[in-house]
Amino acid sequence: MNPGGNMEPYLQNLDRMLAAWNAPDESDVRTLAETALEHNVHFVDPNHNIMGRDAFIRMVHAVKKKIPGAVYSRTSRVDVQNNHCRYHWAIHLDQDLLMAGFDVTEVNDAGKIVKVTGFFGLLEDQISRSGQDAPSLPGTE
Repeated sequence: MNPGGNMEPYLQNLDRMLAAWNAPDESDVRTLAETALEHNVHFVDPNHNIMGRDAFIRMVHAVKKKIPGAVYSRTSRVDVQNNHCRYHWAIHLDQDLLMAGFDVTEVNDAGKIVKVTGFFGLLEDQISRSGQDAPSLPGTE
């Protein structure tokens, strides 16, 4: 929140992008995406690498058809620095967790989303599965 008590534009747009995944109507998906995303938004995750708002809208509709009734939610606070945001998310179906992950999202100075880089799974899970310890910064050991 900013000192004036209004939500920052980047937070509003992150919420709108998330709401697009949960919107019941195709026109709602488009309205939310047009408000939150730049026309040339780049969205990449392990299953997609797309450019443009219309491609994002098509992707949302395709994924929703594959997993009807899924609910998408943010599961952490949003950490932001230098126009980059990171946060955790989850997808549930009938109260069961289907997938968790995190995004690193770039926003422009007006708060519109210009790039989303999504990762499936939690980073901590990746480390424990690989058997490797997390690297530490020199001088912090």
